[in-house]
Amino acid sequence: MAGFDKTLDKELFSTAVELGRSRITVAVFSYNEGTAKLQISRENKSASGEYNFAKLGRLTKEEVDVILPLMEKAKKYL
Repeated sequence: MAGFDKTLDKELFSTAVELGRSRITVAVFSYNEGTAKLQISRENKSASGEYNFAKLGRLTKEEVDVILPLMEKAKKYL
């Protein structure tokens, strides 16, 4: 079985919000013309100001309040 091919991954929707030292992205992707799926990811800002991928893990109430409307927007692309 072949591995993941980035060229087959189509981004249908994406928006990000910065919260303190992290950025959360809500996106919808379709891989190889398959079912569209919601993806939520977190990036943390390093001391040098660069964003690095981090496990999403648990969300604070503030984060939930901010991303729920973004998820509602994203649903239109599913």
